[in-house]
Parts: sequence; C-alpha cells; structure tokens
Amino acid sequence: MLRRTYFLALSLLFGPVIGFAGDTPDHSPAFTAVSELTAGFDLLYEQKFVEAREVFASWQSRHPEQPFAEVAIAASYLFEELSRQGVLTSDFFLNEKKFLRGIDGKPDPERMTRFREALAQARQLARERQKTDPKDGEALFALTLAAGMESNEESILQKRHLSALRRTKEANEYAKRLLAQNPEATDAYVALGMANYIIGSLGPASRFTLWFGGIHGDKKLGMEQLAKTAENGLYLKPFAKIVLALAARREKQDALAQKLLRELTEQYPGNELFASEYAKASGMPLQAPPAR
Repeated sequence: MLRRTYFLALSLLFGPVIGFAGDTPDHSPAFTAVSELTAGFDLLYEQKFVEAREVFASWQSRHPEQPFAEVAIAASYLFEELSRQGVLTSDFFLNEKKFLRGIDGKPDPERMTRFREALAQARQLARERQKTDPKDGEALFALTLAAGMESNEESILQKRHLSALRRTKEANEYAKRLLAQNPEATDAYVALGMANYIIGSLGPASRFTLWFGGIHGDKKLGMEQLAKTAENGLYLKPFAKIVLALAARREKQDALAQKLLRELTEQYPGNELFASEYAKASGMPLQAPPAR
C-alpha cells in the first residue's frame, strides 16, 4: 500500500517553469517565450517528437551554455514514451490499477537512455551557472524540471517508487524556492498542483502516512494551481490543460473537462489523443483516424 501511495504522490509530475521580468529571450529562454522553442513544444503537443527534437537541437547548437535546450530535449523523449504507453489518457488516468501502479510492461530502453543523457547534461550546465550565481533562475529552473521529469520516469515508467519520491521532494523544493521569488510565474504551479491533487485524492490513512514524510495534499487547491498554468502558462500550458481535464473527469466536472479538451483539439487538430479524449468526455462516438 505504501508503494502505491508513493506512486500517487509522484505520477504525472512535470517540473515547473519560473519566469523573471526583464530578461531577453536569448538570455532567459525558460522564462520568456522564444518563438523557436515555442514551435518545438507545439510539435511535442502534436506528437511530432522527432521534429521537435530537431528544433531543440538546432537551438541548443547556437546556445550551448543554456540548460533549457537539454531540458527540452529530455522532455521530448519523455513525452514520446508517455504517449507510446498511453499515460495521458482517460484509459490510464481513470483506471485505478494503472493509476496506482504505473504502466504495464517496460519503457523503451534506448529512449530512456537518451532521456537520462539529456537530463545529465542539463544538470551539468545548470550547476556551472550556479558557480557564478547560486540563485541563477535558469539553473534553478533546469534543476527543477530535471528532477520532476526524472520522478515521472521512475514512478510511471520504471515503477521505482522510492527512488522517484526522492526526486519529487527535490523538484518541489526547487519549485517552492522559485515561486517565493516570483509567484506570478504560472508554469511553476504544474508541479505543486499535481502533487496537491493526487495526494489529496488519497484516502485518510494514506494521506496520514505521507504527512509524516512532510507531504501534504489538497484536491481543490491542486486543481486551482493547475488552472493557473492552464490559463496563463508558457510552454507547459497545454500539458496543464490535459492533466486538469483528466482531473476534472475524475471529479465529474464534465463541463470543465469538455472546455479544456475542446480548446486542445482546436489548437492541435492533428493530435488524435486530444480529439479522442474530447469525444469521450462529450459522449460522442469516436471517429476512425484518416487513412495515411
């Protein structure tokens, strides 16, 4: 039961993005929208993972000192595996057994190797920046997102829940520190919102167990935090929308789920996942994908 509790506290966690006013895009890509990087993330949400990596790699070659490019590359591998495993779907999210234990089977080993290599490079670049300024925003962002994504991989894909818990605590600590500096950085609320919602969904006994480890949760607060990113986020806005939509379905908030999924479907018409989830949430028959 404790292992399952850990999984709930860890699953579907993507680390936050924190912004600081006054930075130019080339000097603060994680905090200020850069058109090339935005296009790369749009490709991720269209499930064009190889093309997204090409965009990120191209930008990284021109900004080798920036940890954000490596973070984005790592995200592309993680998103690809989550998509392949059907994680960000109602079939997974609303299935208690899957939601508690993780995927069936194992993730692609080569993809996960590439994922970890990109995370290692992001951390190295971030720590180089911290040698000059321990409070460097780009470095703190990269370390936060790296820890959050690694906890995702460990818990959902590898089912190493104790190891994932350590990464989750690390990600949350970075998130709290960064939000204390800039509470208006709405992408940061993804990590806190997911943790609050998932832990708040547990039964009293499980929440009490996690309380002793300093982990607390509140479903309502979690959904409010996710909504901040879904409304005003930067790169993670679509991710917050799909997670919030799935949470809304769990809470029988059908109108909210339909609204978010309709917006995603309109923004990314080529993503069959969003169209399928919108149809399910709306009670419409699923349409067969067009022949390729």
